[in-house]
Amino acid sequence: MALRIAVYPGSFDPITSGHLDIVRRAAALFDEVVVAVSLNASKSPLFSVEERLGMLANVLSAFSNVRIGSYEGLTVRYAESQGAQAIIRGLRAVSDFEFEFTMALTNKKLAPSIETVFLMTEAQYSFISSSAVKEVARYGDCVRGMVPLQVEEMLRKKYRSL
Repeated sequence: MALRIAVYPGSFDPITSGHLDIVRRAAALFDEVVVAVSLNASKSPLFSVEERLGMLANVLSAFSNVRIGSYEGLTVRYAESQGAQAIIRGLRAVSDFEFEFTMALTNKKLAPSIETVFLMTEAQYSFISSSAVKEVARYGDCVRGMVPLQVEEMLRKKYRSL
């Protein structure tokens, strides 16, 4: 029987508790989940790709069926290269849906054999975004519960060094 593989793409700059919730739930649904850092030239990330991969490796080490990677280009092509049958997308609110729906249809056109699976984030994480976390951390306020503890410390160190 073939493995059921899913790719969960994102910038993960940084990984949040909401992302972690989606990974946990995707790992229960699929034999293997590839959490992949998307290299987007139009964004100016706080953490380097290496830092984000290290952060993910640290935070996701408890999941035996989750591996990490990074890619540049179209997510659907990366998913194909990984032998994935699905792309995981997390939805926080209705406002996320329109963009994600359009992307899912585009991906379906490019690779009909790859499904997009939407997972609604738990309500307690629905307000959390990497951008909001960085904004709060930049001003030295508490992000506890919004990110894993290891990430909270990395944010503190990063903003102290800037």
